[in-house]
Amino acid sequence: MAKGKATVFFCQNCGYESSKWLGQCPGCREWNTFVEEVIDKKSVSSSGKLKSYLQKAEVVPLSKVKASDDERITTEMKELDRVLGGGVVKGSLVLVGGDPGIGKSTLLLQVCRNLSNRNLPILYVSGEESLQQIKIRAQRIGEFSDSLKLLCETNLDTIRETIEREKPQVVVIDSIQTMYNESVTSAPGSVSQVREATGVFMQIAKGMGISIFIVGHVTKEGVVAGPRVLEHMVDTVLYFEGDRHQSYRILRGVKNRFGSTNEIGVFEMRHEGLVEVENPSEFMLSGKPEGASGSVVACSMEGTRPILLEVQALICRTSFGMPRRTATGTDYNRVNLLMAVLEKRLGMDLANCDAYVNIAGGIRMNEPAIDLGIVLAIMSSHFDKPINEKTICFGEVGLSGEVRGVSMAEQRVQEARKLGFETCILPQVCKDVMGNVTGITLIGVKNVKEALDAMNRGR
Repeated sequence: MAKGKATVFFCQNCGYESSKWLGQCPGCREWNTFVEEVIDKKSVSSSGKLKSYLQKAEVVPLSKVKASDDERITTEMKELDRVLGGGVVKGSLVLVGGDPGIGKSTLLLQVCRNLSNRNLPILYVSGEESLQQIKIRAQRIGEFSDSLKLLCETNLDTIRETIEREKPQVVVIDSIQTMYNESVTSAPGSVSQVREATGVFMQIAKGMGISIFIVGHVTKEGVVAGPRVLEHMVDTVLYFEGDRHQSYRILRGVKNRFGSTNEIGVFEMRHEGLVEVENPSEFMLSGKPEGASGSVVACSMEGTRPILLEVQALICRTSFGMPRRTATGTDYNRVNLLMAVLEKRLGMDLANCDAYVNIAGGIRMNEPAIDLGIVLAIMSSHFDKPINEKTICFGEVGLSGEVRGVSMAEQRVQEARKLGFETCILPQVCKDVMGNVTGITLIGVKNVKEALDAMNRGR
């Protein structure tokens, strides 16, 4: 091996560095995640550059630093601005991840169109598509102004020089796995290259005050490919979720240094691109069956937005020695726990039954407030008793069968009343706190037994 080069092993999951191969990573405890890479010690150390940088470094009192929310750039896409916390912060580094074909590049190209039409200088750097391919996709989306400039390049040094020369306000990198630094000898997409490229873009964003969007591929487990240290380096991590064969997409904020991580944005994929869905509850409840057992409407909160969704359950006698349990859109273990509570507290015979629980609409919800909806759907299917279509429910169910209170109950009830629901089954403690609410009947329950009685009364 050439002098100045060394072999180093990196964990693909967390970026842990080791001089030898290890079966289990000491950092994240994952197995068989180490890969071998050759690094150039001379290029990595850069002692001369480090000295000059230290000589120029200055400290500034916090009172002298000026900052305000006016520094945000609105994208003119309300759903995206909601997830970002009100817009793009100048000098921020945003990572957008998602499955192939989900619409990441389309979303960012639409953002570039909106910003370029306001004559903001935008630079779109593509390492995967040619100029002609981007043009074909852009023609489907709409008209673009000349303030949007394209660059097909994967060399980090060339991209840095172009950014310093053009001085755009927003830069899109599509994608981070295709970028490479010549000083790093490993292949593009490796742990070293991804970490080095992210570090370069972070320096550009903070040093020049440029907002940079980075597109990241995801693995089969659904996380951004490359080391997890990539997520720690950026300011915001957005995941684009949904089935590529369905029209609806969910944009979820996993990390956000400038806003809430509980907000979601809902989009619909059409021929002309992504269209915002301002009222997700309406499309989540579209197609809900009438007079069918095992179906109930529950209310979940995503940040400050209440979302009404349909919880479906199918309980039937098993034909096998071991019953089958399936959960789609919610936690599988949580469904098993709630079924055990119903067996213990209500004496329901579910041990010999197959159970299928589904959150309709392709969205995934894990908030404890939908526990009561899952419980009522299971009871409705087991006893074959339909629940009134104008009834909604929410509440957390404990191991003793008690129904616990949840946060923001008044917002949930107001959303249900706005969409025409007439009855709401909720925790008794939430009903006591809210007081009088007009236009909707509130039924407070303390445990699953009272929830069953409320279900029978509301038929």
